Amino acid sequence: MRKASVSRKTAETDITVDIDLDGTGRYDNQTGVGFFDHMLDQLARHALIDMTVRATGDLHIDDHHTVEDTGIALGQALAQALGDKRGIRRYGACLLPMDDALVRAALDLSGRPFLVWNVDLPTPKIGTFDTELVREFFQALSTHGGITLHVDALHGLNSHHIAEAAFKSVARALREAVETDPRKADAVPSTKGTL
Repeated sequence: MRKASVSRKTAETDITVDIDLDGTGRYDNQTGVGFFDHMLDQLARHALIDMTVRATGDLHIDDHHTVEDTGIALGQALAQALGDKRGIRRYGACLLPMDDALVRAALDLSGRPFLVWNVDLPTPKIGTFDTELVREFFQALSTHGGITLHVDALHGLNSHHIAEAAFKSVARALREAVETDPRKADAVPSTKGTL
């Protein structure tokens, strides 16, 4: 049962994340941040991970704490659902086009968090959403999920398209990495024997 439920409550946010790695991409995400909900929906749908997120945060200040803390909780849920990572493919990559945008994501569920972020978003806002929060989300996800994650925007003119392509490319890479390897379903994918 590769499922997890994580709750995280601070003075700034109150977040619950439920995921099923063997889902069909069903989602029900409500953070109070419309564009972010749309991105989480893309993440679930294209990773084929069932995802429910409920978040309330100090949105009267800005969206930062809500977005970052959701990334933390989601990363923790991924790590919990993967357990000892026995039988997973471990690595995933995707080159994803979306209109003018082309984004490459590659990741390793290594337990060693590291983010390489080469993504320029040409505008400071998408609607009311601060574009710098896209990186903040993936930094939190990488750190708390134990994921080595590289994201590179190879082309793009429109901030919405670039951000959405980033979420979708990471989702597709994640889908590949968490899948069971039919040739090694009983083994941890490391010569060390542990991840």
